Amino acid sequence: MGQLVILDRDGVINEDSNTFIKSPAEWRPIPGSLEAIARLNRASYQVVVATNQSGVGRRLFDIRTLTAIHQRMRQELAAVGGRIDAIFFCPHPPEAECACRKPAPGLFREIQERLQISLEQVPAIGDSMRDMLAARAAGARPMLVLTGKGQSMRLTAEAAGVSIFADLNAAVHAILGIP
Repeated sequence: MGQLVILDRDGVINEDSNTFIKSPAEWRPIPGSLEAIARLNRASYQVVVATNQSGVGRRLFDIRTLTAIHQRMRQELAAVGGRIDAIFFCPHPPEAECACRKPAPGLFREIQERLQISLEQVPAIGDSMRDMLAARAAGARPMLVLTGKGQSMRLTAEAAGVSIFADLNAAVHAILGIP
């Protein structure tokens, strides 16, 4: 197994929505994000997604629909030569106070257990403070992108010493050492 990168989904790979991504038709990649993932794959990185999907727990969509959304993401990635190696998600609404919903590190712990690796300094790219907190709690290296909700987190992330990038493409360039 090569190195690992953990990505949030909404606001990092695809456009986010305040009303949730509830169908495959609503899933739209952020320009350059799919190509950035393919670049990681070509550099022998394993790419996994860790995403809160409380729309399931809120009954806005079901697991079958979530699977269809992820299938569309995988198909679009395959068209540019990329892949997601695994998707870890929390289906619970915030009031469930579960261990897997970010900012809790449960999804990251599950990744660590399933892949049998340390997450120490593994890049974890997200667009929200909950992504950054979950990554830090698991020992991963948080990286903020300014897409999605990221712009509103910029000052907080700067104060916390988190690396900030315009988008997933720029973050991947930094990981791979591409100027």
